Amino acid sequence: MNGSSRLNRRTFFKAAGVTGTALLGASALAACGGSSVSPNTLRVAIAGEPDQLDPQKSSSYFTFEVLENVFDTLVEPDENLQMQPSLAESWEVSPDARQWTFLLRPGVTFHNGDPLTAADVEYSFRRILDEELSNAWKLEAIETITALDDRRVQFTVREPTPNLLTNIGGFKGLAIVNRRNVESGAIATKPVGTGPFSFVSRSPGASIVLKSNPDYWGGPPAIDGVNYSFISQGTTAVSALRSGEIDWTDAIPAQQLSILSRDDTLEVGTVVANDYWYITMNFDAKPFEDTRVRQAVAYAIDRPSIAQVVGYGTATPNELAIPSTSPWFAPYDRYTAGLDRAQAVDKAKDLLRQAGIRSMDMRLMVTTEYPETVTAAQVIASNLSDVGIAVKIEQLDFGAWLDRQAAGDFDALLLGWLGNIDPDDFYYAQHHSAGTSNAQQYSNPQVDALLDRGRTELDVETRKGIYADAAGRIADDVSYLYLYNPSATQAFSKELHGYTVRSDKAVRFRSARLERS
Repeated sequence: MNGSSRLNRRTFFKAAGVTGTALLGASALAACGGSSVSPNTLRVAIAGEPDQLDPQKSSSYFTFEVLENVFDTLVEPDENLQMQPSLAESWEVSPDARQWTFLLRPGVTFHNGDPLTAADVEYSFRRILDEELSNAWKLEAIETITALDDRRVQFTVREPTPNLLTNIGGFKGLAIVNRRNVESGAIATKPVGTGPFSFVSRSPGASIVLKSNPDYWGGPPAIDGVNYSFISQGTTAVSALRSGEIDWTDAIPAQQLSILSRDDTLEVGTVVANDYWYITMNFDAKPFEDTRVRQAVAYAIDRPSIAQVVGYGTATPNELAIPSTSPWFAPYDRYTAGLDRAQAVDKAKDLLRQAGIRSMDMRLMVTTEYPETVTAAQVIASNLSDVGIAVKIEQLDFGAWLDRQAAGDFDALLLGWLGNIDPDDFYYAQHHSAGTSNAQQYSNPQVDALLDRGRTELDVETRKGIYADAAGRIADDVSYLYLYNPSATQAFSKELHGYTVRSDKAVRFRSARLERS
C-alpha cells in the first residue's frame, strides 16, 4: 500500500483535531452568541474547524464533534464503551459466528424526509469499502453486505469476528449516510443524517449551526439546537466560558484547569481517555534498526515528567497503549520497575555501549500545529541528552510532517492515537506487518500471529491473554515507545444538564438540556 493510502487511514493528528485552523475567536463568538440565538440553544466552542462535512471521508476530530450530532451509526458505544443498539434495534449472530443480521428501527427518517431502509445501510458500508475511505480497514473481515428487506441487513464475515460491533459502531467515519444526499454532492455543503440535530448552516472560519430534529427516533432533544464556534486559542475559549458567552468547550489549556475548577458557575469534567501518545523510531534508519538502541531510548525517557509537563497532572504515564481504566488493560513495567532515574540512565547507557554507541544524533519530528508535541519533545530531548543522544527537534507544519512520514524520512516521530475501543484498535494497524499505519516498518512474526488470532478469538478471557502477550512483545521490541494516556477534559456551565464527559471523547448533546437562571 502506498504512503498516501496509509496516511488516509491514520487517525492521529486529524483525529485529534489538527487541521491548521487558527482563528481569533471574535467573529466565531459573535456568530455563536449573537442576540438572534434562542436562549434554549447550546453555545459550544471547539478548538478548530471541521475539514469537511462528509463524515465518511473525514478523519478530523473537529468534524466528528459536530457531525456525531447529525448522523447515527448502526450500533454505538455507551459511556462504558459497551456496544448498544442505535439505528439497529437488535441483531442476531449465526451459530458459526459468520453471519450477523441487524434489524433496523421502524419509522426512522433522514432529515430530508427519506425513510431509512436496509438499502441505506448497505450503501453506506459499500461506499466505505468500494471507495477505500478512511475506515475501510475496519471492515476488512466483511465478505458481503446484503439488504434482505427494508428493515434487515446481513453482514457475512470471512471468519468469526468478535470485534465486528466496535468496527461498525465507533462513529468516526462509520455514519449511515443518505444516498440521495451523497450522489447529488450536497453532502459536502448540507449533510443529511438521521441524528438528533439537523444541519442548518456553516460560516467558514467562524461557526456551524444545528437545529433540533423533532422527528428523532430517540425523541426530540430538549434544546433548540447547537451553535458551534471555532476558537483555536484556548485562553479565548476559557474567557468566553467564564463570561457566559458560551456554554461548553473542550479547548482548554491544561494550565487553566485550576482556574476553571475554582469557578463555582462551571463544571469541569476529566476522565482518562482511551487515547495514547508515543514515539516511534524508523526501523529502516540506522542505528534504530537495533533493538538495543530503541530499548536504550525507552529506558532514558522520563514518562512521569513528560506527562506532568504536557498534562499538568491530568495525563497518566503508561508503558503500553491501553489505559488502566479499560477492561483490556494489561500490566507492563519493563522500563520503569524498580529503577530510579540514575539507574534508568545507566541501563540506557549500557545498552548503547552493547550496540557500540557512545553518542549519537536523533531527528525527532513533531508538528507545530499541535503544541503538545513540541512541549513533549523538549522534555524528551533533555532526557536523551543524559545518555549521549543529541536530539534535533524538527518542527513541521502538518502537511510536511505527513509527507516526511510517508517517505520514511525520519529517525523518530511523536504521535498520538484516538478512537480506540477494542484492543484490535490499539495494536493491529500499527504493529502488524501488513498494518495500514505501520509507518515505522515493524515486523515480528510472533506478533503478527497473535494479532491475527486476536481478531478471530471469541472467548473474552483468552482474547485478553492474546493481546497482553502481543502488547508486551511490541513494547519489548519498542515498535512504539508509549508515553502516556491523556485525559478527556471539558468544561461547561452549570446551566447545562444531562451531558457526560466520555473516555472515547464522543461529544453527544442529544440528552442535553439547559436551565437558564
